[in-house]
Amino acid sequence: MRPTLALSAALLSTALPALAEDAPAGLFAATNKKDLPEIILSAGEPLGDPWVLKSGTYYEVEITSDGSQELALTGPEFFRAIWIDEIVIEGIEIRPLGLDSVEFDEAGTMEIGFIAIKPGSYTLRTPQGGETQTLQITIE
Repeated sequence: MRPTLALSAALLSTALPALAEDAPAGLFAATNKKDLPEIILSAGEPLGDPWVLKSGTYYEVEITSDGSQELALTGPEFFRAIWIDEIVIEGIEIRPLGLDSVEFDEAGTMEIGFIAIKPGSYTLRTPQGGETQTLQITIE
């Protein structure tokens, strides 16, 4: 006969909340979150210095358009190499299954929270800007 462990309802109600508070949240743990430099979309201006990301890490980045021109940011290969948790625009949270590009018709800011997944080299670019308006990204 196997011994059984019987826990009272009172013990469970006091132990479980304490266990939940101490338990790590995995990929969403605060220790696994990193903020990336803001991407600023402006007519003819570079997008920023290259990023080196680590697979399995949660990142947040703000993308801001200054309104100087209608600008898109495209990078389908990169967007398929990450898992997008949410996109926030003016307090509205969007949880997409995928993304190909975003476009700003006027000035504004959006925030994207994502987990880097697939190692490789990727590029975000503005289709209008040529090579000067690219952001090189490496996921290790």
